[in-house]
Amino acid sequence: MSERPPPQSPCIRVCELDANRTQCTGCRRTVDEIARWAAMSDDEKRAVLAALSTRSAIAPARGFWPFRRRTPG
Repeated sequence: MSERPPPQSPCIRVCELDANRTQCTGCRRTVDEIARWAAMSDDEKRAVLAALSTRSAIAPARGFWPFRRRTPG
């Protein structure tokens, strides 16, 4: 029997947090899910991926993301 491949990260390189600073507007993962992704089991990752489809789209919080610098203009 063949094993299922490991789940891929849902990151789409649009890393901005919502106005509440709790969810990424790109991949829709919570801050906790992003931080724990590498340590999660495959089953945990699959559960996160399944939950993403039920999360509503959110407007980006323009100008806030501590890990990416923006250039003026």
